[in-house]
Amino acid sequence: MSEAFNQPLSGNDMPRFGGIATMMRLPHAKTAEGLDACFVGVPLDIGTGNRSGTRFGPRQIRAESVLLRPYNMATRAAPFDSLNVADVGDIPTNPYSLLKSVDAIEAGISAILAHGCKPLSLGGDHTMALPILRAMAKKHGPVGLIHVDAHADINDTMSGEKIAHGTPFRRAVEEKLIDPHRTVQIGLRGTGYSADEFDWPRSQGFRVFPANELWHRSLVPLMEEVRAHLGAGPVYITFDIDSLDPAFAQGTGTPEIGGLTSMQALEIIRGCWGLDIVGCDLVEVSPPYDTSGNTALTAANLLFELLCVLPGVERRN
Repeated sequence: MSEAFNQPLSGNDMPRFGGIATMMRLPHAKTAEGLDACFVGVPLDIGTGNRSGTRFGPRQIRAESVLLRPYNMATRAAPFDSLNVADVGDIPTNPYSLLKSVDAIEAGISAILAHGCKPLSLGGDHTMALPILRAMAKKHGPVGLIHVDAHADINDTMSGEKIAHGTPFRRAVEEKLIDPHRTVQIGLRGTGYSADEFDWPRSQGFRVFPANELWHRSLVPLMEEVRAHLGAGPVYITFDIDSLDPAFAQGTGTPEIGGLTSMQALEIIRGCWGLDIVGCDLVEVSPPYDTSGNTALTAANLLFELLCVLPGVERRN
């Protein structure tokens, strides 16, 4: 274990119910200076159209993350021996203005990227993906995208508004923030506003894998296909917790039955190993609907798994 890098606070040194609630009980840093990767909260829910509550997501994910330990026993990944990681706190969103919040998120992520640090963002509703991708594109150009979600989020408008949690990836295409031919959507399902709703992303060049085509399957072969499709170049991962079936993640604003399992979620993320990942997010955790805390706990585990597949993370033999 390298003493040069930050380490999560051990449950043997401080009981897991004690201490300051940072992600995985890592040190809190005021900026991303000197960090290789960081966890950053984006408390936002004014982009939602029905059940709110995701503004509380980052805080609850951090609270449940106390159960996590620093080594991935399945993949042998040792992220805290490989990268310097901290929790840089929350981006100060504006609870009265979605557009001002979008600007604040872009500025906050841009500041992290300016230090050469990779952000892992705790959401927050999926509107936040748009300003994050704006910041990513300023640094990297159009990025490849792995989008795991029950919903395509490619609506032109929601209640007449161009920016909301159901529109970010149509805006991302229009603004050339992502490369449509290096974009993959996994887990789409449910009802729609029109019969061809999932055809629009395909018409742009997206590869789309609906949930019903993935039932009862290991997704290891799928991720081999995804890695080959994305190839070289920067990749951003955006993971909506509602991609999981409500049996695994009930605490979200727009649940859809027939979703991915938590095991398939692990296969998806672990299958990203080797890609040039420049950042990640985990969105749409809504604690008011998460009575057991298990949705936030699942989110915390998936964020750790995302950390484990970042470039530069070593695996212990």
